Amino acid sequence: MDIQTKEDIKSLILEDKWMIDILKAAQQLNLPDWWICAGFVRSKIWDTIHGYLERTPLEDIDVIYFNPENIEVSEEKKWENHLQSLMPNIPWSVKNQARMHKINNLPPYKSSVEGIANFPETVTSVGVKLDEQNEIVLVAPHGLTDLLRMTVNPIPRFATNKDLLAVYEQRIQRKNWQSRWPNIRIGSTKK
Repeated sequence: MDIQTKEDIKSLILEDKWMIDILKAAQQLNLPDWWICAGFVRSKIWDTIHGYLERTPLEDIDVIYFNPENIEVSEEKKWENHLQSLMPNIPWSVKNQARMHKINNLPPYKSSVEGIANFPETVTSVGVKLDEQNEIVLVAPHGLTDLLRMTVNPIPRFATNKDLLAVYEQRIQRKNWQSRWPNIRIGSTKK
């Protein structure tokens, strides 16, 4: 399948029963401003572009939401446990974006989409969910160009801050995406 647009990505997800089942499970929680993001979408696209017939196993399924009223980690664990009861073989990870800005010492986020916009790489800054009509909604605050061209770059905020750039570079080393997807390119971070 040739993937060039947001609609192509939505169709790709719609045709994947496993992904739809995961989206429906997360939707059942009725979390405020929820999304499934990062590798859930990125890996599907890169697997498809590489022509892989077998899904790349995911370290976790990132479910995010935004609730400034309760930023306790125990609340996130409660939601993870609920998802685990629905789909026990899935490595769920639930994070409230109302507290995640603290990880990289950033100003507080105002929404989950702002949280997604502050993921270190442009190719990871993508999220998907089902709306009330069970239609797929896709968000990509830094666009889809890097993701579809398989070019990994830091988001602008990380590219222009030495400490944040170091976080990005450490993630690139740790993730080692090129060992699974040899056609991706790591963009230069040298200024």
